[in-house]
Amino acid sequence: MTDERPYHLIAIGGSAGSFPVILEILKGLPAELCIPIVFIIHRPRNVPSEMESILSVRKPMIEPEDKEVIEPCNLYLAPQNYHLLIEEDYSFSLDYSELVNYSRPSIDVTFESVAAVFGHKAVGILLSGANKDGSQGLLEIKKQGGMVIAQTPESSEFPYMPNSAVELIPDILRLNPGEIANMIIKMQQAR
Repeated sequence: MTDERPYHLIAIGGSAGSFPVILEILKGLPAELCIPIVFIIHRPRNVPSEMESILSVRKPMIEPEDKEVIEPCNLYLAPQNYHLLIEEDYSFSLDYSELVNYSRPSIDVTFESVAAVFGHKAVGILLSGANKDGSQGLLEIKKQGGMVIAQTPESSEFPYMPNSAVELIPDILRLNPGEIANMIIKMQQAR
């Protein structure tokens, strides 16, 4: 299932076991990639994190500020302990409301706002993790006509999260980390 439509935003969510997968995906992307990617990764609250500098493999990764407008060529990392939403004016909104699926940031919260704003121009990718966060958000992206991808459970250190997506969306595209990077490159070329 290859869809050659130009996409406007890619949202990638992960939890336990996703960090090495994200590094592998980033290393497979060209430095000149010019499609915004938002990463929503479960991280411990109130623990200093250097994740954005570690993940700046090819280009800088930015933790967006509240009301910051999405730029077309940037990589973004959801800040610790805040839900990250996308507003109708293509800006970020940080929210400190209750945990969703035991998490803040919640992958579902971001995916659902991406679906609402970008509709069929959204891509949602769910990686390794030990809970079901992200599956409902992927379903919303799919309902809006966007593309949804799950890391193959076989390539996941913690397959619960991608398995949850596969159970909810049986026809979801299942890719290993290298294939995910290649798919993102194809999306860039189709723009």
